[in-house]
Amino acid sequence: MGHSMRLFATFFLVAMLLLATEMGPMKSVEARTCESKSHRFKGSCVSDTNCGSVCQTEGFTGGNCRGLRRRCFCTRNC
Repeated sequence: MGHSMRLFATFFLVAMLLLATEMGPMKSVEARTCESKSHRFKGSCVSDTNCGSVCQTEGFTGGNCRGLRRRCFCTRNC
């Protein structure tokens, strides 16, 4: 009985170590996204693609139409 309990404890410890090392590198860190209202986009924002193109000319990585008034907001990683 003592031998099987020690074997089980060893197996359990090894399994926990393997799980801990496997899960460590798989954690992904999500970058924060900063956004700012576009200064060059004119009119009502209907297309995210068009908004993103205008935002790229302003130095951002993309853009999205948001809000009730459909304004273009530029986005980038902070």
